[in-house]
Amino acid sequence: MHPPLNRPHPECQNEIANLQECHATKKFWNLSACNVVKRQLDECFKKEKENLLKVLNKDMMFKRQQEEDSFADAVGHTQTFEEYLAKDKDYQKACQESNKDNGSNSDRQQYQTKSMGGRMS
Repeated sequence: MHPPLNRPHPECQNEIANLQECHATKKFWNLSACNVVKRQLDECFKKEKENLLKVLNKDMMFKRQQEEDSFADAVGHTQTFEEYLAKDKDYQKACQESNKDNGSNSDRQQYQTKSMGGRMS
């Protein structure tokens, strides 16, 4: 399946025309007659979507930071969750006990690194 072809797809007009021509000239009962053209159209749509997402997401980190700052201002938070945990004595005590039980905190650090998108604060 492909998206509706009557919507604007500026980067894929040649592929759309080729598929429509193939459908018009090939017999309906030969289902695989236009598969090559259809694959070319799918690849073009995939590239078109990737380009669109690049444009839409180019300022994503900046926008996200603005949203987080706005939320912090709205609720009156002046510190991040990680800063809060660093000051929380109960959390620190639980981490130390967990380290004693497990022998290391590498699993916890790996989890925190993954949950923070690869960055640790």
